[in-house]
Amino acid sequence: MMKNDPTMLRQFVYSKRDFVTDLCQNSGNSPQRASPPSKFDTSIQAGWTERMEKGLFRYHLGDLQTRILPGPREYVAQLNIQRGIERRKPQEIMSIQQEFSDKQFNFNKINPGEIIFELIKDREADKALHDNGQLHQPCRMVVLVNVSPLEFGHCLFVPDPLSCFPQILTRSAVQVGIETVFLSSDPGFRVGFNSLGALASVNHLHLHGYYLNHKLKIESMPAKPLVPEKAFYRLLEFPAGFLFYTESEDVEEVARAICAVTDFLVDGNVAHNLFLTRGCQPWNSKQNEKDHCSGNGVRIIVWPRKSCFGAKEESAFNVALCELAGHLTFKNKKDYELTTENDVVDIIQRCLLTDSEFLRLEHQLICHLKDL
Repeated sequence: MMKNDPTMLRQFVYSKRDFVTDLCQNSGNSPQRASPPSKFDTSIQAGWTERMEKGLFRYHLGDLQTRILPGPREYVAQLNIQRGIERRKPQEIMSIQQEFSDKQFNFNKINPGEIIFELIKDREADKALHDNGQLHQPCRMVVLVNVSPLEFGHCLFVPDPLSCFPQILTRSAVQVGIETVFLSSDPGFRVGFNSLGALASVNHLHLHGYYLNHKLKIESMPAKPLVPEKAFYRLLEFPAGFLFYTESEDVEEVARAICAVTDFLVDGNVAHNLFLTRGCQPWNSKQNEKDHCSGNGVRIIVWPRKSCFGAKEESAFNVALCELAGHLTFKNKKDYELTTENDVVDIIQRCLLTDSEFLRLEHQLICHLKDL
């Protein structure tokens, strides 16, 4: 059990000085970085690889079979049969607001060897967060390997595990999630979150992080301004979702706005997924994408969706954070080889809100953010 003295954990201390704000990217479908790996990338990847070699994972990942589905959305399909077979059985989730239970599996019960390091923000360098004159403690984040990985480097970010937070986002967790993307010099590093009712399998607050060496259309989709002063937009292409965008100097304010939205969704019992990736500044279909796409900022996409409780619907893939972003993990070879873009759209659409539900929620969120 992970109840050893937290001071014994290896620590990765960072500040804003460590953010990579001049990302170099290669052209083509691959986002493979053109700049050297950051200290963050080196630490994550070395720690992850070491634990894979030690046999701490449920299966050996290897090089996953990958193909790009024909079509304008350029879905990245991967065959990962072992994850479907070997991963831990998801917990029984009955409510988006379900309380944490120590009787169920949680990240205080893992093998301590799965921990890569403790991620800590340098308080002296960045002074910590302030809100209305009140001092907030920085988020203590434990980084551990996901023993049933989706892709290379798949890890979990668990805020202060001993506090036993349920799977409901906090502002500090959102902020650290964004900051990890800025700490990486690899444009293929992504972070995400599944709420309860949106395929979260463990009711203990955590975010996912992993590397995918392929570009995703979500990085450059056009967007419509909704409350631009809060960095809040609507994606103009499928799948319907809300977009936030931040440069490195605005992370705290944008994290606050994101959490205002996710808190609103939780209060309304609306399940949701988040995906964080390097990407273009918001632009609309009348503008030129190339004028807005340096890739130095971070896009945060929030998808409200229909709740899914109990047994999951059998389909070619489960619809969670990475699938909504365009990265599809297939459970069997037949579906992997035969599924088309239209099939994917049909599967995902069944999980999303109807157009009228989405537009009603959009109006409510606009009013909510403008009142903050």
